[in-house]
Amino acid sequence: MLHAEEVSVTAGRARLVEGLSVALRPGRMLAILGPNGAGKSTLLSLLSGERRPTLGRVRLDGRDLHALPPGRLARRRALVTQHPAAGFAFSVDEAMTLATEIVPAGAAERRRLIDESLRAAGAEGLRDRLLPQLSGGERQRVAFARALAQLAAGRRTVEVGGAPYLLLDEPTASLDPAHQHHLLGAARSWVERVGGGCAVVLHDLSLAARYCDDGLLLAGGREAWSGAMADLPVPVLERVFGTRFARLPLPDAGGWVFAATGQGVGG
Repeated sequence: MLHAEEVSVTAGRARLVEGLSVALRPGRMLAILGPNGAGKSTLLSLLSGERRPTLGRVRLDGRDLHALPPGRLARRRALVTQHPAAGFAFSVDEAMTLATEIVPAGAAERRRLIDESLRAAGAEGLRDRLLPQLSGGERQRVAFARALAQLAAGRRTVEVGGAPYLLLDEPTASLDPAHQHHLLGAARSWVERVGGGCAVVLHDLSLAARYCDDGLLLAGGREAWSGAMADLPVPVLERVFGTRFARLPLPDAGGWVFAATGQGVGG
């Protein structure tokens, strides 16, 4: 389990997150929700180990995250940032190869991992493109594929043990609706197939309700609500976002649509 315990982060006089606790469990997909500036990306950076909390601790299977060697941590968790950098003029295939080099592997095995990850992300047609030439949405899909390949390579090492964790920061922001569903569906399939845990920062509440098991709603760096996504209460949403919401069931019973009406919340 990947567990943040009463974490707080300060930057100067600003408190970015305060007293947050969250458990990312194997076989579960967690949506991290909230308005702009609520602390969602900060929390994800804490869970990834890229940032240290000012107070509190983050543990992976009971061990302090920052006590783990970087190579071991890379085999257990992968982070897809909100705006993946193009970096050097590598081809997508070269960038994918680099992602799998956290463990030794033969050329055939490495190729299999890369092919499977690109296919899962719907990015197999981008293999020969250069990273700086990709659109924002294409770059996002490749970054997702790299994360899948990194964790797949990490699972080959028997000494690692434990579930892998996939951390996604607004992965659908640059994607059209079809690719949004494809990516989150692929993340959902990954969770179910390998028994890993996934945390995803989302602004689209309907996507969160369709693909995620659990939800954590933040406001002002603090927890406003947490629980099963099926139980996300409309009154809490309205209080946090300051607008009315309509909650409508999808016709295929695959979740809910949360539609912001734009009407202010009185009183």
